[in-house]
Amino acid sequence: MSVPDPETAGHRARLRKRLIESGGDALLDHELLEFLLTLAIPRRDTKPIAKALLREFGGLAAVFTADAEALSRVDGVGEGAVSAIKIAQAAALRLLRDQASERPVLASWQALLDYLRADMAHHAIERVRVLHLNSRNMLIRDELVSQGTIDESAVHVREVIRRAIDLGSAAIILVHNHPSGDPAPSRADIELTRHIIEAGRRLGIAVHDHVIIGTKGHASLRAMGLI
Repeated sequence: MSVPDPETAGHRARLRKRLIESGGDALLDHELLEFLLTLAIPRRDTKPIAKALLREFGGLAAVFTADAEALSRVDGVGEGAVSAIKIAQAAALRLLRDQASERPVLASWQALLDYLRADMAHHAIERVRVLHLNSRNMLIRDELVSQGTIDESAVHVREVIRRAIDLGSAAIILVHNHPSGDPAPSRADIELTRHIIEAGRRLGIAVHDHVIIGTKGHASLRAMGLI
């Protein structure tokens, strides 16, 4: 059974000491990823693998949101390494989601945006989600409703409202991502939102906002005065 050479073992010990004594901010992105990978690949120098992952995906956030198949195509990344990356992502998203769910959504808007950006900003395809809220604006359900180009052929107005009725939602927030990175709303985004607002209004279901997430930030149709 192979073991890390003394230089690698010493390097890992120094990383561990810095992490424990000073927290995650004491480590660079490649060092955070490198140390995570040592838990899955204990007998191999993981620095080259960490740097290869960052080169391939362009940043730490993109590594964590990449799908398992894409991760496994990087040399040295096996099932154990993929699992380590995905469990770290899941834990981070769980923490952010819990923070966003503890208070009424409109009173913890930044926490919600942090969660949505962490989960959606780096996806390579468009994903549309509907956040269902109760009468106190607490999140009761977060559902993926479509993948692919956002328009009324992919996102059915009637189905969105029917689901809100089924869940007893008092209000909804529409969310989707722009893989291009630019969160500026398209004409289709605006038209779809207005049609859902009109359908919901007849049944007493409010549409608080439509938020578009991109790597360059986010856009709120409500804040932009478009709805």
